[in-house]
Amino acid sequence: MKKNSSMTVHSLLTLAWILISLYLAFIFAPNEANQGNVYRIMYIHVPCAWSALVGYTVIFAGSVGYLWKRSQFADDLAYAGAEVGFIFCCCLLITGPLWAKPVWGVWWVWDPRTTLTFVLWLLFVGYLLLRTFFVNPAQAALLSAVVGIIGFVDVPIDYMAIRWWRTQHPQPVIMGGPDSGLPPRMEIALFTSIGAFLCLFFYLLRQRLHMGTARRDLEQLRRGETATEF
Repeated sequence: MKKNSSMTVHSLLTLAWILISLYLAFIFAPNEANQGNVYRIMYIHVPCAWSALVGYTVIFAGSVGYLWKRSQFADDLAYAGAEVGFIFCCCLLITGPLWAKPVWGVWWVWDPRTTLTFVLWLLFVGYLLLRTFFVNPAQAALLSAVVGIIGFVDVPIDYMAIRWWRTQHPQPVIMGGPDSGLPPRMEIALFTSIGAFLCLFFYLLRQRLHMGTARRDLEQLRRGETATEF
């Protein structure tokens, strides 16, 4: 009962936070001088980027926990982080070109940041394929954990790419670096949106963990019924 109540509170908080962020992003925040209304994709694109990076960080933490303690919860956490993070990474790759086309004149450029983001997406795909490729759950968990740890090297490099490499297609630096920062109202809208998306991320993560536990309990019941029949 307490868990259901917690999830209800979390879902209501997420909904309220998203509604507030939508108001701030599309009404409260002013137009950008050069991009006009197109820049408002940023209030979806950047939070998706943060959520995707957090998703792979969850994979890394769960993978380390599984290799260290062989913890079932750690493995479930990594798997859940991969599935939820993959959703946000797909949204990131969709909103990026939608923003790039009117601003840069092209849908996609192979500069360091976009390339590393595509690599991150491939890492999500590879991790999820490994989880379904092996019939033995223990073998799948072990190999996936190794991939999750090795692949994490892309996360800090992806985050720092626009600070380390400046290309002919400039991308906004929100925190740190020269010419970084936003006008106050844009900044409020952006960080509220990031918070809302992260709240949604952790809500989906909790739901996925709950589903994983329920699925495992159901499989144990089925195996028990099968053994009883024989």
